[in-house]
Amino acid sequence: MQKMVRLIVGLAVVPVMAGCGESGELTGTDPATYGVEADVDKGFGPAGSATYEVTIYNLTSGQPLTPPLASVHRKPVSLFTVGDPASFELKEIAENGNLGPMVGRLDGDKHVNDVVVAVSPGPPPLLPGASISFEVEAERGAKYLSIVSMLICTNDGFTGIDGVRLPRDVGASVTMYTDGYDAGTEVNTEDFADLVPPCPVLTGVSSTDPGTGTSNPALAEGGVIRHHPGIQGGADLVPGIHGWSDPVAKIEIERVQ
Repeated sequence: MQKMVRLIVGLAVVPVMAGCGESGELTGTDPATYGVEADVDKGFGPAGSATYEVTIYNLTSGQPLTPPLASVHRKPVSLFTVGDPASFELKEIAENGNLGPMVGRLDGDKHVNDVVVAVSPGPPPLLPGASISFEVEAERGAKYLSIVSMLICTNDGFTGIDGVRLPRDVGASVTMYTDGYDAGTEVNTEDFADLVPPCPVLTGVSSTDPGTGTSNPALAEGGVIRHHPGIQGGADLVPGIHGWSDPVAKIEIERVQ
């Protein structure tokens, strides 16, 4: 089977949120919006492959998530490990919401079967209280699912799963709850100037800071992946608005074919 990266416009349940998308940031479904340059093909899934429906729920009250990047793969592939340094590809997601490097890495890996970027039909970020459903495909031998998504209103926060075993039988399902993680790559300044531009508008907070979609070497932390300490309220971020308590997300995986 020919592997290809797919941009999926998923079935989403999205809460009404005033001001979302007014800045023009993260409002399109073009893969390039997230640093993804890939062919988009919805005609994937030949006979003999297994099909899984994945539903992701944002359980926070104030943290929008970037469109989830999902990968079906064999065991040798890992997107992140708590206690280890983050890869460059994970750093780009956790700091900048840039999926491109991770998509490129996975698309070139012989152990990866399917790569999906799941975008909601409304504003692409997965807003607090919202959910999105999409399908992934697996060939024989590709038994594991990994997902990663940035916590938009953080310096280098993300959530996800790494190498979860897919259900074997049609109709079987598994549910996972995910925590917030700190990539350990950037100091948590909590300053809008150091965060990605969509954060203020997506959370209804007024700011004149333009934000940034690139890493600042002066803020490099050189740490390891760990559980995120949460929002401390040291600068622009407010615990009552942007904070959360784990779990960050619920992920349901069901084999449908």
